[in-house]
Amino acid sequence: MSPLSTLRRWFRAAPLAILVLSLSGCDLLEFSPNDSRVPEEFTNLTQKNLAKLEANPLAPGDTLRFVFTGDSQQFYDEAEALVKSVNQQPDISFLLVAGDISDFGLAREMRWVDEKLRRLNVPYLTVVGNHDLIGNGRETYQRIFGDLNYSFVYGDTKFIMVDTNGREYNFNGQVPNMGWLKPQLANFDGARRQVVVAHVPPNDVDFDPALSVPYAQALRDTENLVLKMNGHRHSSSVGQPYDDGVTYVNSDAFSERTYMVVTVWGDREFRIKQVQF
Repeated sequence: MSPLSTLRRWFRAAPLAILVLSLSGCDLLEFSPNDSRVPEEFTNLTQKNLAKLEANPLAPGDTLRFVFTGDSQQFYDEAEALVKSVNQQPDISFLLVAGDISDFGLAREMRWVDEKLRRLNVPYLTVVGNHDLIGNGRETYQRIFGDLNYSFVYGDTKFIMVDTNGREYNFNGQVPNMGWLKPQLANFDGARRQVVVAHVPPNDVDFDPALSVPYAQALRDTENLVLKMNGHRHSSSVGQPYDDGVTYVNSDAFSERTYMVVTVWGDREFRIKQVQF
């Protein structure tokens, strides 16, 4: 074979060789933007952050102070600024994100947000948002974070985190899961008071209309419910839209560069301070 023929054969084979070499150095291949596979360190983040919280318990009777925000989506620069600001806040126990961690339900979006928020001095916890359920986002959120509905007790407060994204389930009458929620509201699990956290508020068009009244009634009938906290609307508000004694709090999105510092004590006493960053 002539040297020229050998050279031509080498150039035809080179792209394949280069591809094999480049793939051999990867521990994880993403064949699709919808690929939900992630390294182990980015899985089960809810339980990992709860374990960090349990390692720093709040004594019974102590005042609880935490940060509330929502809708991180693709606001990565704002996430970095938020972390720097929250790390300067005194006596904060954890940070709550009221859903829409991602914009398109992609694993890499959730990983990018986690890479920012894991730089916090305190743990963070999330509830699922409607954008987190786009495409195969439901499977992705469950793999990276965990259960769509869960609860935990910290100090004297029980937090109930519930999926309220009814539109993403075609308003099938099952979301929010009232069969799961009502027993949670009825059982304090040793806590003194309760806080319910979700993404879509019940007076929003994306909440299942068949469940908005039963949901609001269940909250109204709950003993020592301090706050009902939501995201979704990208703007903050505090009020009682149903005039039933239940205070609804809506968070700003990361893009608004404002978060809330929430202080809770007693049976239902609370204070909310807005912080710009």
